[in-house]
Amino acid sequence: MKRSFIAAAFAAAFALPAAAQTEIQWWHSMTGGLNDWVTDLANEFNASQKDYKIVPVYKGQYDESMTAAIAAFRAGNAPHILQVFEVGTATMMASKGAIVPVGKVLTDAGYKFDPKAYIPAVVGYYTAPNGQMLSYPFNSSTTILNYNKDAFKAAGLDPEKAPATWPELVAAAAKLKASGHKCPFTTSWQGWTQLESFSTWHNTLFASKNNGFDGLDARLLVNSPLHVRHIENLANMAKQGLFVYKGRNNLGDAPFYSGECAMQTGSSSTYANIKKNAKFNFGIAPLPYYPDVPGAPQNTIIGGASLWVMAGKPAKDYKGVAAFFNYLSKPEVQAKSHQRTGYLPITLAALELTEKSGFYKQNPGTDTAVNQMIRKTTDKSRGIRLGNFVQIRAIEDEELEQVWAGKKAAKEALDSIVKRGNEQLERFEKANKS
Repeated sequence: MKRSFIAAAFAAAFALPAAAQTEIQWWHSMTGGLNDWVTDLANEFNASQKDYKIVPVYKGQYDESMTAAIAAFRAGNAPHILQVFEVGTATMMASKGAIVPVGKVLTDAGYKFDPKAYIPAVVGYYTAPNGQMLSYPFNSSTTILNYNKDAFKAAGLDPEKAPATWPELVAAAAKLKASGHKCPFTTSWQGWTQLESFSTWHNTLFASKNNGFDGLDARLLVNSPLHVRHIENLANMAKQGLFVYKGRNNLGDAPFYSGECAMQTGSSSTYANIKKNAKFNFGIAPLPYYPDVPGAPQNTIIGGASLWVMAGKPAKDYKGVAAFFNYLSKPEVQAKSHQRTGYLPITLAALELTEKSGFYKQNPGTDTAVNQMIRKTTDKSRGIRLGNFVQIRAIEDEELEQVWAGKKAAKEALDSIVKRGNEQLERFEKANKS
């Protein structure tokens, strides 16, 4: 008895330990319901296999997490995966030595990477000129118009017919105001919706060099007659109380789903929060356009963020990153995420799966973002890829706020955006000349 106890103890002491899981750190900027989504994705992947454990960590807003990751990389303790918003793309591309292209991570791990499987406007934005995918398109959104169907009905408007053009939107806003609405129209992400997407939707350049895709010497073009006309139009709406500015970034979202504002331009990813919070019937529609502009409407551009793989990790860790990205690419995972969040399905198979499930029929308007993005793009409309874009967005906010407050004319503010923005572009070009 004693001998068998000793033998068992001896055997236990020399037993091989269970293989430790490789932890993969994932820094992100998702809050609220979207944070729940990120956590669920990590948990579901972790439960699907035993070798790797994805650890999602919220690191503040997009600009904060990007700054934190750059500092962490310099200190030698960067995360494996970093979520970066679309305006940080050119900066990440220029960070030579700091990132490993996603296409390489996938193929090195033995996974088939086929760019043709992805929605072209999505994958094109994150692909280098040599055709290599640089980052993984994770939460891709685009700009849409949300409207309150109950408020439309009360104002004598057709609740099943959203304004398709800017003149129609102005007329609808006037009726909403007359019916007692104090905030007929607002916007989130004003630079993205009213300048950047506005440009591609009208097949008009936002910046030279095909919006920065053809070189670092791109310069802003947002003081064109069309841009001036649009910002003047919004300024006049603001003066008449038809457009009420609610603040930067996504601060225009909550006033829509609370019912305070009747129409709103913002991200397609507002769907989850509107569905959860709105106590009214709502509609989702394409962005309005000016019907006399040739080529309009063209296509809207990508928003949201992608996942970048940071350099300097052991080879076995990258196998875990590749396994996670391969999992995220599964049509059923993509389709479920798209239907839950309002973000775009990044693969054509996920789009097909969602269509076949009847989701779009059961939830009218949820295909708006997809339809706007799968149109054929032109050199003027495939996206905007500029350096120091985060700083340019801040300049757009500052100058447009002067217009809404009646302190600057549209032309003066747009001229200032061009001048100040071009200084940022020149700085970036000098710093990144090879």
